[in-house]
Amino acid sequence: MQTLYRTLFFIFLVVTAQLGIAQSDMAKKEAQFYSIVDVPIPKDVVLEVGGMTLTDDDKLGVSTRRGEVWVIDKPYSKSPSYKRFASGMHEVLGLNYRDNSFYLAQRGELTKLEDKDNDGEADVYKTIYTWPLSGNYHDYSYGPKFMDNGDMLVTLNLSWIGHGASLVKWRGWMLKITPKGEMTPIATGLRSPSGFVINDAGDVFYSENQGDWVGSGRITHLEKGTFAGNPEGLVWTDDPKSPLKLKKDDIEEQSGLSLYEYAKKVPELRAPAIWLPHTILGISTSDMIYDTTKGNFGPFEGQMFVGDQGHSKIMRVYMEKVNGVYQGAVFPFVEGFSSGILRMLWGSDNSMFVGMTSRGWSSTGRKMFGLQRLVWNGKVPFEIKTMKAEDDGFLLEFTKPIDKKLGADLASYNVTTFNYLYHNTYGSPIVDQQKGEVTQVKVSDDGRSVKLTVKGMRLGFIHQLKLPDLKAKSGEKLLHDTGYYTLNEVPGGTLKSEPIETNAGKNGVKQPKRVNEMPLLWVNGPTEKIVISTKPGLKYDIEELKLKRRSRVAITFKNNDDMLHNLVITDRGEASVNEVGDKALHLGLDGADLNYVPDSELVLVHTGIVQPESEETIYFDVPNTAGEYWIVCTFPGHSASMRIKLIVE
Repeated sequence: MQTLYRTLFFIFLVVTAQLGIAQSDMAKKEAQFYSIVDVPIPKDVVLEVGGMTLTDDDKLGVSTRRGEVWVIDKPYSKSPSYKRFASGMHEVLGLNYRDNSFYLAQRGELTKLEDKDNDGEADVYKTIYTWPLSGNYHDYSYGPKFMDNGDMLVTLNLSWIGHGASLVKWRGWMLKITPKGEMTPIATGLRSPSGFVINDAGDVFYSENQGDWVGSGRITHLEKGTFAGNPEGLVWTDDPKSPLKLKKDDIEEQSGLSLYEYAKKVPELRAPAIWLPHTILGISTSDMIYDTTKGNFGPFEGQMFVGDQGHSKIMRVYMEKVNGVYQGAVFPFVEGFSSGILRMLWGSDNSMFVGMTSRGWSSTGRKMFGLQRLVWNGKVPFEIKTMKAEDDGFLLEFTKPIDKKLGADLASYNVTTFNYLYHNTYGSPIVDQQKGEVTQVKVSDDGRSVKLTVKGMRLGFIHQLKLPDLKAKSGEKLLHDTGYYTLNEVPGGTLKSEPIETNAGKNGVKQPKRVNEMPLLWVNGPTEKIVISTKPGLKYDIEELKLKRRSRVAITFKNNDDMLHNLVITDRGEASVNEVGDKALHLGLDGADLNYVPDSELVLVHTGIVQPESEETIYFDVPNTAGEYWIVCTFPGHSASMRIKLIVE
C-alpha cells in the first residue's frame, strides 16, 4: 500500500508540475536579486515541513506533519543526504535544537528527542510537558522557541466548531515551559498562532491569520498578561496560574469599533504592531525571522521577514518602537515559492531555508510540500528600506539615492488610510477608507531619504503609501512601490497631522451581477435548484456540473469550510476563468467591497463573500450557447484549485 501511495503521489507531483502556474512578472523581477533554489527531496520522502532547525554540525533538522523528524546532511548542496531520526509522533509543527537534542511540539505535548548511542536515530522520546486534546482537527500546537535562560515557549491553536473555541485547557494561549516541565501561562487571545519569534531585546511577537475576531493578518507583541484579541481562551482565566482575570463575556461581539479603539476600553487588549492587509499581502500569515546576517542577505539587517502559507510568498517588515509601543511598515519581498510557506530558517551560508506544506491548506504554490533556499546574489534592489513615523508624516529611507526631481514632486506619493472591524465575525471588510495628502516633501542632500508631511494621518489606522513613479538616480523604478504602516503612536505623543474631512469608504457597493433575489420574470420559479458546498483542501464538493442551455437555475452555495469563499460563474473557456482569477488578485483595497469579484464581462453571475457556516443563493439564466464554462472561487489565492467545470448542454 505504501508503494502504491508513493507511486500515485509521484504521478500527482509530475502532473502538477506540468500544469504549474507560470512565474509572475513580479517574481521574475525579484529573481534578479534573490534566487529560489530547490533543496532536492528523495522521491520516497513526504517532507510536509512543520519545523526546521540546524544542528551543531550544520545539518538541517526537519519535522513534518506526518510525525517524523529528518536530518539532512549537506543541505546546501545539490545532493543532500536524508536520514530519518524519529517517527510515530503526532503532527510536529515546530522544531528546535539545544545541547545535542531536538525539542518539538506535538499535538499534545512538548517532547525532547535524544540519540544516546550516536547512530543517527532517536533512542529516547522524553515528554517534558503535556496538555489536553479535544480530538478536534484544529488543535495544532507550535514551537518551542528557547528563551535566554533555557525556558521554552509554545503556542496552542484554537479548535474549530464553526468558530474558534478553546475546548480544552490552554487552547488559544502561549505557554512558558521549563526544561523540568514547569508550565506558566503567558498570554491569550490567540487564534492560529503558527509563527512566533523573540527579538534581540527578548520581546516576543506572534503572527495571526484572518478569522473570527481577526480582520486581517497581523503581528502582535506579547507580554505576560497580554490579551491579543480572540476571547475564547479567556474561559481559563479562573485558573490560579492565569496572568489575566478578564472574562470572555467582558468582550462585546459586535462593538462596531476597530481593535485599536476597543483596546481603549479593555487595557489588557493589545493592538497589533503590524497589520498585513488581507489578500494584498497574503491570506495566511505564518513564520517570522529576523535578518541576523549582518548585511549578507541584502540591505535589510535587523528587519523581519514574514511568510505566508496561502500565497507562497514572503513579506519584509521594518519595525520601530515609539513611546514604548512597537509598530512599523510591511512591504512585499519575494513571491513564487513552490508550496505554502510554514517555516523559515537562516542557513550558515546566510541563505534562507524555506519549508513548505500545502495538504489541506491549499496555496498558490501548487506542490503539496517543498524545501527551498532563498539566496541573495549580491545585487541591491531599489526599495523603500525603512518607513518611520513622525508626528506629522513619515521619514522614508531608500536603498539607493533617488531622482531628486521626482522625489520632490508631491504627485509621486499617494497615501490612503483604512482599518478593520474588531468583532466575532470571520474577517472584516476594509472600513473607514480615506485618502490622505502629502503636502510637503524634503529630500536629503544625499538623496537617500525623504521627509513627507502628510495631511490625514490617523492613529490606529493602516497607512498605505504608494510611489508608482519614483525612480532611483540611476533610473530604475522601485522593485516594490507600496508599503503599509500601522500607526499606533507618534513621537512626542501628539499627532500634528492636519485631519481631512471626507465621507466613509465604498461599503455596500452595488454589483449588478450579484443576483441574489429571484428575477421578477421567473414567474414559475427556477427550473432547477442546485446546492454546492465545500470540502477540505480549497475545493467545492463537486468537480463538474451539467446544465441545459436557457434553463433557470437557483444555485445555493453553502460554505461549510472555516475560510471565506465566494462562487463566481465565468464565461466559456479556461482562459476566461484564469483571467478573472488573476484580476481578483489585483483589486487591492477595493477587493473586500467588491466581494473579490472584478468588474469584467467574463463574469456572468456571482455570490458575495460567504462567511463560514453560511450560505447564499443566486439566480442564473443559463446561456443559450453550449460549451464549457467555469465556476470558481475568486477569493485571492483560491481560484487555482477551487473550480467546477460547468458544461452547458
